[in-house]
Amino acid sequence: MQKTLKALTGNEAAAEAMRQINPDVVAAYPITPQTEIVQLYSGFVADGIVDTEMIAVESEHSAMSAAIGAAVAGARAMTATSSQGLALMWEMLYIAAGLRLPIVMPMVNRTLSAPLNIHCDHSDSMGARDSGWIQIYAEDSQEVYDNLILAMRIAEHPQIVLPAMTCLDGFILSHAMMGVNIYTDDDVREFVGAYQPEYTVLNPQQPVTVGAIDMFDYYFEHKRAQAEAMRACKPYMQEVFDAFADRFGTRYGFIEPYRLDDAEYAVIVIGSTAGTVRVVVDDLRQAGEAVGMLKLRVFRPFPAEELMDALGHLRGIAVLDRAEGMAGLGGPLYAEARSALYDLQPRPLVTGYVYGLGGRDIRTDDIAAACHELKDDVAAGRKDQRCRYIGVRE
Repeated sequence: MQKTLKALTGNEAAAEAMRQINPDVVAAYPITPQTEIVQLYSGFVADGIVDTEMIAVESEHSAMSAAIGAAVAGARAMTATSSQGLALMWEMLYIAAGLRLPIVMPMVNRTLSAPLNIHCDHSDSMGARDSGWIQIYAEDSQEVYDNLILAMRIAEHPQIVLPAMTCLDGFILSHAMMGVNIYTDDDVREFVGAYQPEYTVLNPQQPVTVGAIDMFDYYFEHKRAQAEAMRACKPYMQEVFDAFADRFGTRYGFIEPYRLDDAEYAVIVIGSTAGTVRVVVDDLRQAGEAVGMLKLRVFRPFPAEELMDALGHLRGIAVLDRAEGMAGLGGPLYAEARSALYDLQPRPLVTGYVYGLGGRDIRTDDIAAACHELKDDVAAGRKDQRCRYIGVRE
């Protein structure tokens, strides 16, 4: 498999994947730290490198609206956003998912106001976790690139047909340069394939109704069908992961375990912080501590069975959230992971930690301290479920 190693930022990697996919329509509006993705892509359009219809809209709400209109007409549609932009799309996120439109969107994670902040946390995408979108997270720029290619084929899979957002940490990934293996245009386009929607509003031989009012007589059934699609899509996503490995040589999954087989304790993490946790795990292993890591790559659909299989032998688990769930119990990743592991017997102690809000750095000694605290909690038999915070001035 031919690859070319390039030094790219996460935003450049995302734009490069979009260029190779060459969607029919891209509708976008700029917002920090996502702006560079659509700025670079608009350059590809202006230079005739792609034949995409680029729609410059007046807001993120309009960007998703235009993508929805293009998708129901049978076009392969993409957009991109961050933070307040995702929040402004809120109404249309649910419509895109409810209409089963395979729109793909790189989503650069940035904290939601207020207070105003342009740096990374996961409050934006985690806030959209129940909107019906598939969510895939990247640790580095290689995954930013690969995830977009994967997401397009996943979203358009005839047994899935759901929108997908690929999340990357703002500035940490979006503006940091790393080595990225770029595949050939032909290989990417052959892997993604041509989009062949089952229905479009422009086919008079097969008329369909889109966006009609749906009262108590059928709304429930349609929502159940949408939920069932999310529940049932995992084996088909795995098919795409396997096909990607066969084509490009890199094997992805819903989770990525690290040094878990003989571990007694583990850290669950999502996004770019996985690289930092991996260093801590190696250091603790050298000190004789039986610690491992589980990196969550896919948050929707939530890989509950995979977590149970990978973590069932552990004594204690620390879950790192880069979002505050405002439930008084910690972050959303903690809540879902703890729920998924609840039926394990014996059940490991699962503790939640919130870190890095507003872009605050997390240090290796912070993560090591959480691991030591977890071990002490297990030894003492503590079951305290209050949320803990890393790196905040209390």
